[in-house]
Parts: sequence; C-alpha cells; structure tokens
Amino acid sequence: MKQERIDANQLELTEKVVSIKRVTKVVKGGRNFRFTALVVVGDGNGHVGAGLGKATEIPEAIRKGKEDAMKKMISVAMDANESVTHDVIGKFGSASVLLKTAPDGTGVIAGGPARAVIELAGIKNIRTKSLGSNNKQNVVLATIEGLKAMKTPEEVARLRGKSVEEVVG
Repeated sequence: MKQERIDANQLELTEKVVSIKRVTKVVKGGRNFRFTALVVVGDGNGHVGAGLGKATEIPEAIRKGKEDAMKKMISVAMDANESVTHDVIGKFGSASVLLKTAPDGTGVIAGGPARAVIELAGIKNIRTKSLGSNNKQNVVLATIEGLKAMKTPEEVARLRGKSVEEVVG
C-alpha cells in the first residue's frame, strides 16, 4: 500500500500532550534535567500523527513534539458509521493494541494513550484493548501502526482482483 504524503499545514490540527517526562543526566557538575513530551496531533477527520520532542523547557519540548507529529501524519480508513473498517492488532515494541469495529452509538472505548490517538483521528465508534506493555509511548505508536495497517474494502477488492461485493460478502 502506497502512503501518500499529507500536507499538515493545510489541515486544522488539534494537539494533545499524552505524557511529559523529566529525564535526568548525571554529569561531573551535577544533574542535567531535560523534558520529553509525547504529543499527538490530528484533524478529527481521518488524519493523525504522534511525535516526540525533547528540550530543557516544557513548552519547547511540546512545540518540538508537535512539529515531529506533523511530519509523521497518516490517513486512517473509516467506514460509514465512523468506526474502523475491520479488526486489527497494532504492534510496536512489546505493546499491542487491539482495534475492533463497533456499531453506531458505541462511542470510544479505549484507555488513555490509545484514546488520544483515536479521538484525534476522528473515529467515533470503536472498542480497543491494550495488550502487553503499558508504556504510553509504545501504546500510542502501536495504535498508530494498527490504524496504518487498516484497509478499506475497495483496497482489498483491488488487491485480490475481485468486486467489493465479493469481498464484503
């Protein structure tokens, strides 16, 4: 599947800071403190990205994280009732996130880090389960991997050389 480049500057993006960590490096003169910010950005309309920013000040780390997330934007395949098109497991490191389709009216059933990605992608009905590691960064990236692996029925039909009706059943 060919990933098309998304121009983040043309989208109305909202950002959500998932985590801010203070990282300490012990040096000869004492301790150096830095901050790491995990930021998720999305337009609520099928585009989402996650990025990491590191700096000595928190606002600067968040700004860098937002810029990184804008560079890594992906587009998400959704069905008619604003859910994912099929069940999928996204894996990153030892974190796995199960993304399941849900009927209209279900809402977003997801834990903290996965919820941030799903809400900013614009998915309204989904059930998720975080499996394995509960490291926030890995859960966010596993969710994005799962959304990236999502295919529409049209794509599957084209790949198999069949009609959409044969694929959907």
